[in-house]
Amino acid sequence: MGKKYSASLEKIDRNKMISLEEAITLAREIAWTKFDESVDLAVRLGVDPRHSDQMVRGAVVLPHGTGKSVKVIAFAKGEKEREAREAGADYIGAEDLADKITNGWLDFDFAVATPDIMGLVGKLGKILGPRGLMPNPKMGTVTFDIGKAIRDIKLGKVEYRVDKTAIVHVPVGKVSFDKRKLFENAVAVMESIVKSKPASSKGRYLKTITVSSTMGPGIKVDPVAVGNLFE
Repeated sequence: MGKKYSASLEKIDRNKMISLEEAITLAREIAWTKFDESVDLAVRLGVDPRHSDQMVRGAVVLPHGTGKSVKVIAFAKGEKEREAREAGADYIGAEDLADKITNGWLDFDFAVATPDIMGLVGKLGKILGPRGLMPNPKMGTVTFDIGKAIRDIKLGKVEYRVDKTAIVHVPVGKVSFDKRKLFENAVAVMESIVKSKPASSKGRYLKTITVSSTMGPGIKVDPVAVGNLFE
């Protein structure tokens, strides 16, 4: 470990769990790199991702955005193409856009599509799916209201999905954010995760919660206290 990382680690009591607000404050204070690090949540859930009925997946628009500029492509034609352009999509198309992706172009962060064009987009599943870029109606990225979908993403929509170790990783902003804004973003994410609890999940749902900056050590958060925020 480097000296700066070790110094930040010394400021954390590894045996103590603190409130989400305190963890956010501490993560900002101990960030040490010259670039504007992200602040991330890692939430281990009481689910078994091997079972489809315990898959936790969702999306939420952060109240104060992510602090990151994102590129959005839109699969749309006709009037919906105009709507996508007015909403700020970076690239818009149909067959031409699909061909571009098939040939290896992936310079974007989100993809949205109208339902009538999903027959075309579906053929890109093997390329977009593994990268988490495939439009999905459950995530609000397959919709005829394509303008709203694009605006939400530009405003700071984040998607999350539990991984095979039952952990959800979600960015909630940058260390340069005011701590109150970071906290409100984190609460919005946690509320969405709590609401996404599968009916088949038994026992404690929020197992562990950790807050960290991109290069900083993890800070343990009291999951019971977080759960109580939404009761």
